[in-house]
Amino acid sequence: MKKKINAIISGGASGLGEATVRKVIEYGGKATILDNQENKCISLSEELGDSCSFEITDVTNELSIEKAILNTIEKNGSLNLLVNCAGIGIPGKLIGKDSLHSSTIFEKVIKVNLLGTFNLIKYAADKMKDNIPDDENFRGVIVNTSSIAAYDGQIGQVAYSASKGGVVGLTLPVARELAKYGIRVCTIAPGLFETPMLKGLPEKAYEALLETTLYPKRLGKPEEYAKLVLSIFENNMLNGEIIRLDGSIRLAPK
Repeated sequence: MKKKINAIISGGASGLGEATVRKVIEYGGKATILDNQENKCISLSEELGDSCSFEITDVTNELSIEKAILNTIEKNGSLNLLVNCAGIGIPGKLIGKDSLHSSTIFEKVIKVNLLGTFNLIKYAADKMKDNIPDDENFRGVIVNTSSIAAYDGQIGQVAYSASKGGVVGLTLPVARELAKYGIRVCTIAPGLFETPMLKGLPEKAYEALLETTLYPKRLGKPEEYAKLVLSIFENNMLNGEIIRLDGSIRLAPK
């Protein structure tokens, strides 16, 4: 018998997060979107019905996160899946043509991608640990989103790669700490996916990335990310792992 899902998905109003929201509901679960895009949250929750709700949330603000998690549990009951999809990417060279890399931008990317992930993990895990365990002591799953840029960072991705490398680095120690509570932790490192972030690239850069794909010769579909999230949720032996979801691509320096 499959486990019932009560999920929180940060960045759930678009891209990989939206696909995960849709897949959780298709699975028969409940999904709460944590995002700051109010119009998209409203539109998606109206489309998907009672199983979908949202909380306007700033993942860099602990009070905002704590409130969103408490509201979710009050509405839907025990939380057993957190998916961290909220993220930003702001390109910039360390030594640019006109200026050095902005420390303010670097800090902003780290705050959203790494600190935001950390904040959600700690508040969600604190609630998951109080869930009633099943016969294998299972209480919940946390799925983070890194990137192949954590391993193959390109010129101009110094902030993004650093933030996503941090997500990779926290995965195992968090999985080890939360194991005693029956909470599993994995991280997905997507390659090139059809997301708003990638579509925002200049056309020349976009085409160059597409040309580097191996098999399949295309960008990944957000639904493929969402399918992996559910596989991690269902498979109790997946823990402490970083999974590249990239069709075997390795990024060139630029």
